[in-house]
Amino acid sequence: TSIAEASRALPDARVQEIVAWVREHMCPELPVHGKKATAGRRAAWTDRRLLIFTEWIDTKRYLEERLREAIAETDRAEDRIAVFHGGMGDETREEIKHAFNASPEDHPLRILIATDAAREGINLQNHCSDLFHFDLPWNPSRLEQRNGRIDRKLQRAPLVRCYYFVLAQRPEDKVLETLVKKTERIQEELGSLSQVLENQIAQRMEEDGIRRGRVNELAEAIDKEDLPAEKRETVKQELETEERKQKLEEELERLRDLKEQSQKFLGFDETAFREALCCSLEILGAEPLRAAEPGEDGDKTKRWYFPALDQRIGADPTWAPTLDTLRAPRKKKQKLWDWRKESPVRPVIFQDAGALDSGTVHLHLEHRVVQRLLGRFLAQGFVHDDISRANILLTKDAIRRVVLLGRLSLFGERATRLHDEIIPITARWTEPRGRKEGLTPYARETEALTMDLLYQSLRGEDLQEAPADVKQLLGQHVAQDVRELLPHLKERAAMATDRAKGLLHQRGEKEATDLLALLESQQRDIESRQQEIAKRGKARADQLAFPDMLPPEEDRQLKADQKYWAERLGQIAEERQGEPVRIRQSYEVKVWRVEPVGVVYLWPRSG
Repeated sequence: TSIAEASRALPDARVQEIVAWVREHMCPELPVHGKKATAGRRAAWTDRRLLIFTEWIDTKRYLEERLREAIAETDRAEDRIAVFHGGMGDETREEIKHAFNASPEDHPLRILIATDAAREGINLQNHCSDLFHFDLPWNPSRLEQRNGRIDRKLQRAPLVRCYYFVLAQRPEDKVLETLVKKTERIQEELGSLSQVLENQIAQRMEEDGIRRGRVNELAEAIDKEDLPAEKRETVKQELETEERKQKLEEELERLRDLKEQSQKFLGFDETAFREALCCSLEILGAEPLRAAEPGEDGDKTKRWYFPALDQRIGADPTWAPTLDTLRAPRKKKQKLWDWRKESPVRPVIFQDAGALDSGTVHLHLEHRVVQRLLGRFLAQGFVHDDISRANILLTKDAIRRVVLLGRLSLFGERATRLHDEIIPITARWTEPRGRKEGLTPYARETEALTMDLLYQSLRGEDLQEAPADVKQLLGQHVAQDVRELLPHLKERAAMATDRAKGLLHQRGEKEATDLLALLESQQRDIESRQQEIAKRGKARADQLAFPDMLPPEEDRQLKADQKYWAERLGQIAEERQGEPVRIRQSYEVKVWRVEPVGVVYLWPRSG
């Protein structure tokens, strides 16, 4: 009693420790508790950030109050602390995530206090490598999930520090310390927390609690908790360090190959992608993307800046909301015009920045701005002289060539477009009066050479206008050229269709198989949960038999879960029968067509 009375007015030792840590690492001039700051000066903050986890809402509120009191006399104190908890609106959650991941130069937030609502599905590692557990969860998985908010891929810092408190004079903390060390050991030995072992420890903590008279016994039991011998041996064999590393390398290589194959199949090229956007901007009468000046973006990934499409004289006003997708997220209750004024359009990048950089936007094919610009490009490109359906390119090659470009489209049920492909037919061009059987397509090797010449000419900086007599000559015969090459185009399209059908069939089979495996996994998971409840033991079974013995909220949630599980099992049985068939049918080609979309002549510059 005397110890409690003497300590009643003292500040919380854990809060003191956090404040001291903040003073040492984040705010060197932070006033000591009880002392006033230097008159006329407010303590400055470093760029370091801190994440603090607590399990309880009341503790979160208490901790926020104490820390705000401690930093009250510092620079921009009101903006340095934020809280993250369950029940927040989506806008508020996104605003806090954006602020905490933003560059410290751009946002003053330095300390985030979070409940376990933030332990899953949120990335906080962009500018934070320090974490405090104000209190420890009993479940090892929760502890690992908390640490995983900053100890994950794209973490900039070479070392991540996760702290927790142990009170030497409180015997119960021996159990918590053992729990942390056991979690670390499981991760080191098994690569991640074993679900079986995690459940064993969590159940022991739930059933026994931390009783002062059994502290040593419980700590020893947790420390000795282990997988059955046969399961542990299996896990060790599966996660053998070298073998695991080799498997990961093999998986990475497979993913690299898949990426390369996808890029080749789509014909995707970063430079061509960017140039198509620039061309579309020029069609709109705007300036193309502007590359960052040397030193403007430092050593970061190359940045590009959009023109102000919505601010030009006579501009289409609908571009304003489209460009809004390139701004930083809008704050809650922030007026639209204030947001646009305070949040300029961010620069864009075309390569992975390797970090959660909120100062740029990584453009991709599905981005709203890209979709609109490419849509404009496709819709109006052919009406401009530089992208005509019939074109002449001057080359250094001595041979006159012609390229007929056809668009192959494959459709499934209800005219669903399954595949689009541009098919070229190339041939040596001769004047019609010298042809005996019409234009003869090149073989594959010569065709590849011809297409390379076409790409080189398009990318060349010295594009020149074809002479008037050449234009007149080819203009007289272009219809005949297309007519003679069209049968060969259709023949090539039929071969491409067979190939595409095979790929679509493979994709349908894979998706159907993957879905079936997912449904079976869901079924096993639900059945496992049902069995787990059934095996809780007599005491737990009695509680389930008499709902009044359970807290009302827990009882309602349990009944809702059981009802959902039963309904879901019935749905899974139906989906296993119908969904794989539906997926396979969705990839069946019902009709295909090919049509010529352009012809290009490759004409020698001389001769």
